[in-house]
Amino acid sequence: MEEVIKNIITETIEMHKQMVNDLQANNIQTIADCAQLIIKSLRKGGTVYLCGNGGSAADAQHIAGEFVGRFKRERKALPAVALSTDTSILTCIANDYDYESVFSRQVEALVKENDILWGISTSGNSPNVVKAAKLAKQQGAYIIAFTGKADSKLEKNADVCFCAQSETTALSQEIHQLGYHIICDLVEKDFANS
Repeated sequence: MEEVIKNIITETIEMHKQMVNDLQANNIQTIADCAQLIIKSLRKGGTVYLCGNGGSAADAQHIAGEFVGRFKRERKALPAVALSTDTSILTCIANDYDYESVFSRQVEALVKENDILWGISTSGNSPNVVKAAKLAKQQGAYIIAFTGKADSKLEKNADVCFCAQSETTALSQEIHQLGYHIICDLVEKDFANS
């Protein structure tokens, strides 16, 4: 067991090093671009809408909580909504339409120009997240994608895409968490100082 634990920790450390050193992926600039896009949207009165499945749904809720509550410092509450949290809406749409529409139907009802749709999918190809991103873009929203694999359907619909570039879902999620915590910090600093 100790060897397995050590290997997992080592692999995570290597992924973090790759984030800093991989100039081709340009992860540092991508994270900054995500933060700047969110700040731009919020300053124009926009809302950040987030969606994902499973662990990515939990990440969407986590991010929304950091914006509406706080991350590290006091500042005004920032509008953010995880589209995975209302079980009545989710089950209604899944039952009356299909599971692929659980996020896009909410996008149709809620998302407007200058909002953000932040889609999280470790495969980058989750049909319900991709469908939501396509519709949000048509409605004039900005699209942020967090994926685990490059050249995905979600990335093709995004204004900015942060790709963890891992074949392991758990590692992609760990890298996503680091990325979105940095974004939350950058956005919060901007609003705390204004």
